[in-house]
Amino acid sequence: MKRKANAQWKGTGTKGEGILNGPSGVLDDTPYSFKLRFESESGKDGTNPEELIAAAHSGCYAMALSVAIEQAGFTADQIDAQAVIDLDKVDGGFAITRITLHVEGAVSGMSESQFMELAEGAKKNCPVSKALSAVPIDLDASFQS
Repeated sequence: MKRKANAQWKGTGTKGEGILNGPSGVLDDTPYSFKLRFESESGKDGTNPEELIAAAHSGCYAMALSVAIEQAGFTADQIDAQAVIDLDKVDGGFAITRITLHVEGAVSGMSESQFMELAEGAKKNCPVSKALSAVPIDLDASFQS
């Protein structure tokens, strides 16, 4: 199985701009640029690589957790996951220095301790977490029975 996306860039690194595309159409000519990445906190005018990583990570994590819950014999009523990417200036450049996964889960009939154990396991085992393992990944989990 292979997944792909395409980036096209025109101009200089700081003044140029680009577009992102993928076969699903979700990224249909989505703009991105230095300004959108480093100066536009709202993110309303386009995207940036860190937002895309956060979306991929939170989606993968929520799915991995729901599979773990299913394998434990339960069905998740709801899982809300958010990934927060810390992008910091280090050593004259920028680096992703930390990722924090925030998850709120509701699973009827499951104990909080079982949910927390599964949440931690999903953090370690989702494919995107594995791919991003060079960066510290924290988990902030809360549970409703």
